Amino acid sequence: MSDAPNETVRENPRKVREGVVVSDKMASTLVVAVNERVRHARYGKTVQRTKKLYVHDAENEAHVGDRVRVVETRPLSKLKRWRLTEIVERAR
Repeated sequence: MSDAPNETVRENPRKVREGVVVSDKMASTLVVAVNERVRHARYGKTVQRTKKLYVHDAENEAHVGDRVRVVETRPLSKLKRWRLTEIVERAR
């Protein structure tokens, strides 16, 4: 890395995930289900794993069924470690 004082390049970039909003009942918080396709260690078959992420949505702009992109951030509460970056697709 260069010695520039205003260097904005992160050595370890933040994780980005895409998923579907499954709950928007909380204030400024979404629950997003992220599906991951992984090969089974022993049998080699592709299996789907679902992880629920608690996401900070300051403007309450996303709703259930929306496909959203989230980015890793510092801990915002006991469970919230992700922040909403964009709504990829609105629910129909």
